[in-house]
Amino acid sequence: MPELPEVHTTVTGLQRVLPGLTITSVWSDMWSTAKITKNTIKDRSYFPYFKKYTLNQKVTGVKRRAKHILIDLENGFTMIIHMKMTGHLMFGKYKENKKYNGREWAWLPVEPDTPLSDPYNRHIHVVFTLKDTKGVETQLVFCDSRKFGTIVVEKTVTLHLGRLAHLGPEPLEESFTKKDFKERLMRSPSRAIKTVLMDQTIVSGIGNIYSDEMLHLAHILPTRTSKSLSEKELTLLFTSMKKVLLQGIDFGGDSTSDYRNISGARGEFHHNHNVYLRTKQKCLIKACSGVIEKQTIGGRSAHFCTRCQK
Repeated sequence: MPELPEVHTTVTGLQRVLPGLTITSVWSDMWSTAKITKNTIKDRSYFPYFKKYTLNQKVTGVKRRAKHILIDLENGFTMIIHMKMTGHLMFGKYKENKKYNGREWAWLPVEPDTPLSDPYNRHIHVVFTLKDTKGVETQLVFCDSRKFGTIVVEKTVTLHLGRLAHLGPEPLEESFTKKDFKERLMRSPSRAIKTVLMDQTIVSGIGNIYSDEMLHLAHILPTRTSKSLSEKELTLLFTSMKKVLLQGIDFGGDSTSDYRNISGARGEFHHNHNVYLRTKQKCLIKACSGVIEKQTIGGRSAHFCTRCQK
């Protein structure tokens, strides 16, 4: 699932291209009848409501909250996009594939020899057509091979009361201090620290990949509980969290799975893993002779070195 660095990379890209453009049409084939998709773009009965508050609206800004992409519109509404497991947004010129049979490309990039033509970018299920002030059209497309992503529209002023109300603080905000970090972790003192780090109500934006990497950098086993951490370990974990997340951003995100940036290109953080998906490989810390192990913790896989993580 795209985590904070991938969502940040996407938002940074969208901030360069979307503001000032007007949404002129919305296409989707992402339909589902599952109860969990009610009142989202995957609900056919919700789709007219969604279009009512997005069509012919100018984009005024793009922001991130946790793993959510927020696209503000001039009418006081905001589109909330969560990419979930395999989703990503791309921006460019597309044309509809009239021969689409449900197994090929629903929409085709106008310029085929670009990263937009990566096979991982073919699962396009939502398309926003936009126009600039000169009438030039471009498309914002949502690619999601497993169709787990969600897209909704809500009033901007009430976002903090709705789908975003449960989220914890942003770990990279300057106002988020080590004292705040400790207080948040101690709200769940007896759970495994890896599970606590990934709890979006405790700290927002951290998932499986980056929790493994920051715990390794801090030399802390993922099975340790929050209350077992010393002040020194809490300080090291706090600085490791910020360092690893910023590294993820610097590398343009992690494309171990489906994630791509808005140009359709891969991020590079997956080339810099120290533990994630490195099961049975040697620990990369020079003075360590340990081997990376894998264990399921709280229903999620954890990768760690039992020699240098304590």
